[in-house]
Amino acid sequence: MGNYFKLAALGIIALFAAMAANWGRDAAYIVHAIIILGVSGFMFIRVLRQMEQPAMATPTGYMDDVVRAGVVATTLWGVVGFLVGVIIAFQLAFPQLNFEVLQPYGNFGRLRPLHTSAVIFAFGGNALIMSSFYIVQRTSGARLWGGNLAWFVFWGYNLFIVLAATGYLLGATQSKEYAEPEWYTDLWLTIVWLAFLAVFLGTLFKRQERHIYVANWFLLAFIVTVAMLHVVNNLSIPVSIWGSKSVQIFSGVQDAMVQWWYGHNAVGFFLTAGFLGMMYYFVPKQAGRPVFSYKLSIIHFWALIFLYIWAGPHHLHYTALPDWAATLGMVFSIILWMPSWGGMINGLMTLQGAWDKLRTDPIIRMMVISLAFYGMSTFEGPMMSIRAVNSLSHYTDWTIGHVHSGALGWNGMITFAALYFLTPKLWGRAQMYSMSAINWHFWLATIGIILYAASMWVTGIMEGLMWREVDANGFLVNSFADTVSAKLPMYVVRGLGGVLYLAGGIIMAWNIYMTIRGGVKVTAPVGVPAE
Repeated sequence: MGNYFKLAALGIIALFAAMAANWGRDAAYIVHAIIILGVSGFMFIRVLRQMEQPAMATPTGYMDDVVRAGVVATTLWGVVGFLVGVIIAFQLAFPQLNFEVLQPYGNFGRLRPLHTSAVIFAFGGNALIMSSFYIVQRTSGARLWGGNLAWFVFWGYNLFIVLAATGYLLGATQSKEYAEPEWYTDLWLTIVWLAFLAVFLGTLFKRQERHIYVANWFLLAFIVTVAMLHVVNNLSIPVSIWGSKSVQIFSGVQDAMVQWWYGHNAVGFFLTAGFLGMMYYFVPKQAGRPVFSYKLSIIHFWALIFLYIWAGPHHLHYTALPDWAATLGMVFSIILWMPSWGGMINGLMTLQGAWDKLRTDPIIRMMVISLAFYGMSTFEGPMMSIRAVNSLSHYTDWTIGHVHSGALGWNGMITFAALYFLTPKLWGRAQMYSMSAINWHFWLATIGIILYAASMWVTGIMEGLMWREVDANGFLVNSFADTVSAKLPMYVVRGLGGVLYLAGGIIMAWNIYMTIRGGVKVTAPVGVPAE
């Protein structure tokens, strides 16, 4: 009976998509309608053919095929995201690279949100989904709930990425930081994300272990909070059901407040809480040691989720937002420094009794450097939120340096470590194909991050000082063009740092490919809870 409902739903979607492709009012909407028509048509035929096949036996063991697919998707999206990042870095250094032949699709303005979504939501999002599915099964001693619903989450999420990315290139955007996709793409993501929540919660409910391991608390907070942020920030009214354009229900200072409540908590919950869930599972497993202080991990969790949600207004100093609100964001950001460093110390001290592995295990080295960058970014962020510092740093490249030291250093390195941890286990190898290649990746990525962050810190401070330099008459000394010209050397260094980081990502992709090619898929039985 379920297949008949699937066929009916897919048929209706395909019909609506065909109508949308015919009556669409803009290029992005028409292209997206064609993509949806193709996907729904393919799925219709697939479900129809499955109805003729005999019923399959209920599978047993952990559902790892979807995790394997997530490893591959994370790797591929990572390389794509890093490549686009390098392109736009050199476009900023040398505007001539905004080639006339590529206009308007290949200019900086359209490639920049493509890069942001590719690295945060495609690379990072796939990493979080696949590691969530792996961790919740192992710590619950239970197969993923919902049958093929996990596959719907995987393919649905990657369809969202394709729709978002093509939309940016074709000019469909809300122009909101971290929230550029238009209304119908946002609706689709909401459906997929609720399915993700259902799979995760359903698995927790049928766990064999009474205790819920702390990594699952972080992952659940990430899933629930991101759902709330996404829905509220993207409340909008479509101009037409046959077009991509929509109108936000918030305006002015309210829109700015909601956007940065969303934007900073995308950092706080998507890029911090979610990846801390990965840290609290993979670091102890790779080190072969228990978490240094389980009580500290609980304190870290509750402090983080309570404090982060209030930090957003620190982006709005010196704006129309009332001073008390921006000050509130500043205060909570500064307090947030303490539990963040508590979590960093907890992760690092988990290596107590296993420090010798730093010399021999490049995966451990990646984990340690990721925690170091987590600590550095969560110190720098609170300092930058202070009103006086903010007057020098905000809207400058210092902010860009801060964002990327966290994204490349903390998020990137812990994801690389997770991929190196999971790949041999999922494909039945004793270790990665080449351990020396992991070393190369580690050093290329680390040097790339240092070049990137250091160049942007220097540029940002210089930029802030030039912007506020005045002469005896109170007039600005430097024009905007002067600041742009002065930044050229550092922009070149940033681009070179990006090249090194991309080279490390390509080496990782090759290493993972070789490991998969030489491995045998392993079907893991449902094991002991808290494995």
